Amino acid sequence: MLLKSLKTLIASAFLVGGALVAQAAQPFDTSAFQQAQAAGKSILVDVTAPWCPTCKQQRPIVQEIEKSTPNLVVYEVDFDNAKDVLKRFRVQNQSTLIVFKGANEVGRSAGDTNPASIRALVSKGL
Repeated sequence: MLLKSLKTLIASAFLVGGALVAQAAQPFDTSAFQQAQAAGKSILVDVTAPWCPTCKQQRPIVQEIEKSTPNLVVYEVDFDNAKDVLKRFRVQNQSTLIVFKGANEVGRSAGDTNPASIRALVSKGL
C-alpha cells in the first residue's frame, strides 16, 4: 500500500512538474522564433541575466503572464551568452522585454518591474 501511494505521489509530482515546465520560457531559437513570427503569434522576448536583480523581479511577473496567456510564446535570451541575438534586436541592457505580433515589433521596455505596465506592454501583442 505504501509503495502504491509513493508511486502515485511521484507520478503526480511528475505531472505537475511537467505542466510547470510547459509554461517555462524557452531558450531563444532563431528558427522557432521565425516560425512563430510567420504564424502571426504573439511573442515576448525576455532578455535576462542570472546576476541581474531587475531580471529577478521581472521573472515572476513574466511567468504569471505566460501562465495566464497560453497563446503567448515566450523566448528567453541570455544577456551574457547570446550577443548575436542582442545585436539582432538592438538590445543594450539586460531586463529588456520585446513584444512582437507576428513579424512586427509592437513594444519594448527595459528595467520595468511594474506588473501593470509589463502586462500592458504584452497586451500590445495580443
